[in-house]
Amino acid sequence: MVVKNTLLTISLILILIASVFASAFIQSITARSDGENIIVEWKTGEESASLNKFIVERKTPNNGFIEIGTVAPKGSNSFYTFVDNNIFKGNDYIFTYRLKIVDNNSQISYSSEVSVSHSISGVKRTWGSIKAMFR
Repeated sequence: MVVKNTLLTISLILILIASVFASAFIQSITARSDGENIIVEWKTGEESASLNKFIVERKTPNNGFIEIGTVAPKGSNSFYTFVDNNIFKGNDYIFTYRLKIVDNNSQISYSSEVSVSHSISGVKRTWGSIKAMFR
């Protein structure tokens, strides 16, 4: 029983350490609508030399997270911007974004999630519907 409790305690401590370490270098993440696109921005603190890439993921109310883009790391204390210009059909949706952080050893961690409400023009929504017909 003592061994089982000790293993459980060690596992919980490792999970806590991993979650704190993984998100420690993302200082902030925001998302905003500019009327046409959604702009996801984040700032890093210390970036590990083993950092490989940031994968931007989006979730809609009806779906899980999907990968929508990749951004290469610039180095510690950098500011990043990703423009999601593939929001055509939806209107008055709330989109949730997060970063999947991948290092050179294929270790993965996630940033916190940010949500943004987005309304698009009727012209852009119609164009998105036309493009969807030819996919």
